[in-house]
Amino acid sequence: MDVMTSTPALRRVLAAAVVLGALAGCSSEQAPAKPTQAASDLTTGNRAAVRDGGTLRWAVDAVPASLDVYDPAATADTALIAHALLPSLFRLDDRARPVADPDYLAGAQVDGRTVTYRLNPKALWSDGKPLAVADFTAQWTALRAAHTGYAAIESITQGSDPHQVKVVFKQPYASWRSLFSPLQAAAGPSVTAGPLTVASLDAKAGRASLVRNPRWWGDPVKVDGIDFLATANRLDALDRDQVDVADLAQAVDRPPAAPSTDAVDAATQALKRAQALPGITLHRAAAPAFTQLTLNGARGQLADAAVRRAVAAAIDRGKLASAVLDPLGLPAVPLGNHLVMTDQDGYRDNSGAIAGTAKELHLDLTLLLTEGSASARRTADALVAQLAPAGVTVHPQAVPADGFVRDHLAGGDWDLALFSWPASAFPATDERPLYAKPRPGQDGKPVAGLNYGGSGTEEIDQLFDQAAAELDPVKQTALLQQTDGRIWQLGHSVPLYQRPDLVAVRTGVAGAGAYGFAWPRYQDVGFLR
Repeated sequence: MDVMTSTPALRRVLAAAVVLGALAGCSSEQAPAKPTQAASDLTTGNRAAVRDGGTLRWAVDAVPASLDVYDPAATADTALIAHALLPSLFRLDDRARPVADPDYLAGAQVDGRTVTYRLNPKALWSDGKPLAVADFTAQWTALRAAHTGYAAIESITQGSDPHQVKVVFKQPYASWRSLFSPLQAAAGPSVTAGPLTVASLDAKAGRASLVRNPRWWGDPVKVDGIDFLATANRLDALDRDQVDVADLAQAVDRPPAAPSTDAVDAATQALKRAQALPGITLHRAAAPAFTQLTLNGARGQLADAAVRRAVAAAIDRGKLASAVLDPLGLPAVPLGNHLVMTDQDGYRDNSGAIAGTAKELHLDLTLLLTEGSASARRTADALVAQLAPAGVTVHPQAVPADGFVRDHLAGGDWDLALFSWPASAFPATDERPLYAKPRPGQDGKPVAGLNYGGSGTEEIDQLFDQAAAELDPVKQTALLQQTDGRIWQLGHSVPLYQRPDLVAVRTGVAGAGAYGFAWPRYQDVGFLR
């Protein structure tokens, strides 16, 4: 179960740079681990090798009725399409490092609480107006009540000329690069400013047709257009030459109509079919999401942090990663950090914080997982086998994905829960809700929010707050490593592995594949000569 599909706020998580720093306040003294997973895997071919013309067919789950990425109903497909239409002041590379996009941003300076943006004067909205302070102000006004980053802003004003915008925060805000990316026009979501523009949008028919933006000022777009097509069975669509690009992670992990009892067999057959499709290359990389095991600290024997640590220490994350990633042809790299992924700068395995806490237990625990998922079943089976010698009997309970969060996870009637979260290199702000100490509600009972494990400490909250206000990247990384060490010691959850990114691309299509943290540069995508 990927919880990012159930929490709109976290679907829009963006990532930024985290620079390697020393581990502070944690018992682990391990050296930084270099990632061995591919951060991205794209079809090679520079712009000179890509011909002009042609329409690319791109599979999506569903075509959204609106391209407002900040609408609570927005999905990953909304964001995918919107990146072709809207400005992002900072683009992410495949290691989640933000890079100013010169098509929109000529430069940015931060001085304490103030960030000064210099906009590209050539950047124009589809109504002919340049990007301006009014667009920043409108987005701040619309989002400040519900979005932590925009709520942190004190004022927005025009700078020395119409192409300069000054944003003043209430206090230093380290995640400032995550804001205004994408930027929506003050005139409304129908006004765009990307390399492509909307020719037609039909959610009911499942088709969004994008064509070249005649006002585009950057590198010329190679394709005539891109059709985003709602595609239920992507393997069939690829086989019938109906689509050119298709994310197959879900199609392989949860084949359509596969009964939950034979999910692993069905997934194996789906992968074999994907690999055998003629004229198709299957690209593999680490996705910007991670699977983890949450321990319910709000009830029963797991309410004792020492017991949670003992359970966590009995888990062999390497074997769990192998069980899921080996069959997919991906390196079995275990994840040792709750906040930073293996393919991000600053990654460090902090699992040594619970070294020596494993011991013989006498526990009987339920394990919540989604039915029909091969990766969840493989992980659950491996967990049952691993924890038995430690005296922990695990009873897997597979439930439908549609009601996983609402009907089961949020209710708290479970001991262990296996699901995924989106990853972010802005963990000080974006990941804080996952580990924040539950606060009493109006009835006096703790409100967990997104912290489904229910355990937390004042110290962890304070470390997150310090990291969120620390502009020095080295110092911020040290705070994040200290925070992660405390989360390990709390026995809150066990990060297991990054989820796989599997994308099928038709032969002759350049610039597409498994992007990892990055997203397409649509002006470069096209057909090879």
